[in-house]
Amino acid sequence: MNIIQKIENEHLRADHPRFRAGDTVKVHTRIIEGEKERIQVFQGVVLRLKKGTTDSTFIVRKVSDGVGVERIFPLHAPTIDRIEVISEGVVRQSRIYYLRSLRGKAARIKTKNAW
Repeated sequence: MNIIQKIENEHLRADHPRFRAGDTVKVHTRIIEGEKERIQVFQGVVLRLKKGTTDSTFIVRKVSDGVGVERIFPLHAPTIDRIEVISEGVVRQSRIYYLRSLRGKAARIKTKNAW
């Protein structure tokens, strides 16, 4: 293992739950405004999960006032306080960009049944 991989492994976080594309998640991020720090929650559907080491990211999409808002979060960033999985979706693709063009009931994702 070379020096770069050792440094990257020190910064990896293992406290996140497992999630995949199609899942609805709440991402709690730390926002620093001047001297104050607060937690802001972003809830939406995971469109994509890019795996890797410290450069792994995921895209979360929500609809706010009829406008689609997408945000890219680095998975191992210290600004992410925690991630909560609200529901697990059943999708057949790992990148569900087709949700961008769907509106209303057509944009729903089936959830896994808890038997």
